[in-house]
Amino acid sequence: MKLHLRKKRLKSGKTSLYIEYYKGHKLDAKGKTKHIRDFEYLELYLITDPKTASEKKKNKEQLQLAEQILAIRKAEVYQGKYKIQNNTLGKTRFLDFYEQKKEERYQTKGNYDNWDAAQKHIERYCSPTFTFNDVDVDFIKGFKKHLDTVAVTKSKTKLSQNTKHTYFNKFKAAMRAAFDEGYLKENLIIKVKGFAMGESKREYLTSDELRRLSKTPCKYEVLKRAFLFSALSGIRWSDIHKLTWSEVRDEGTDNSGNEIYRIVFKQKKTEGMEYLYISEQARKLLGKRGKSKERVFTNLRYSAHMNLQLLRWCMFAGITKHITFHSARHTNAVLLLENGADIYTVSKRLGHKEIRTTEIYAKIIDEKMKEAANLVPSLELDTIDLSS
Repeated sequence: MKLHLRKKRLKSGKTSLYIEYYKGHKLDAKGKTKHIRDFEYLELYLITDPKTASEKKKNKEQLQLAEQILAIRKAEVYQGKYKIQNNTLGKTRFLDFYEQKKEERYQTKGNYDNWDAAQKHIERYCSPTFTFNDVDVDFIKGFKKHLDTVAVTKSKTKLSQNTKHTYFNKFKAAMRAAFDEGYLKENLIIKVKGFAMGESKREYLTSDELRRLSKTPCKYEVLKRAFLFSALSGIRWSDIHKLTWSEVRDEGTDNSGNEIYRIVFKQKKTEGMEYLYISEQARKLLGKRGKSKERVFTNLRYSAHMNLQLLRWCMFAGITKHITFHSARHTNAVLLLENGADIYTVSKRLGHKEIRTTEIYAKIIDEKMKEAANLVPSLELDTIDLSS
């Protein structure tokens, strides 16, 4: 690549300064040479025909500044080409850089929580004084091994496959950013393979189990109402927990006289606005309308005690599956697909950003269909002549 400082006279009479990045040439379909160029306009201008000493001085200053920028750009190109690391940036501590990248995600409403969770494991592995000058492939492999064999959850259990996948991806993203910004002379992260994404089991309730659960008493009525509401609507715990009456819309009746109910809320996880229609029985679970800023499910808390009561409620209903609150959301997805909803509608209702997230539930339905094929009674086929 060759870099040149160029000038272009504008209609205004001024002359614009810009950098041309010449990247060589190629032949088009007709065999004609096509030159490949990019341009960086510096927003620096010369007076085309300077008359006074002041104008000439101004032109000289602008030209010097443009040449200094050109020198910097050339240095950046050579740094990438010859793997020259910026020695000043190389002395930056890795943990400080990761903290900076994490905070950038917070400001842009990205997946800050995952970056924060991964940071706790990085801090246990990485020395506070460790700099980019110390980074090598063994350091990267070492962190991967740490996640795989040493890192544990708050409850002292090994990390799940998907959690290791997620945390190592944040680490990789920080490493890629470090290379792109000149902290590393080489993109070392491409030399270490990450964790494969595991397909976690999604526990859900059948329609019969959900009916039994609705008829079974629960120690905490608010927990029962919230869980059943999630199963009927597909809304996450985090959004149910913060749901206020201002987000619940009773919109009258349609042309057929049916009542219309809708939830309008911002998803806590994705920050996306959702406009979700809900059924009449889902609306009944919300109860009598309160004040606009009041929470719909008052005294609903996430705790080990509440999780235990959820399991006991399921046991009293004769359900032995390990059900969590999130199982209600899985239940909603499976029941919708079972009853004829198309996968795109289900994806939209669940607020998924990618259809592949929803496709996992379609696999569950496929498995159930395979199981159903073997539910028909066995026949005495050996008494039938199958040769004709």
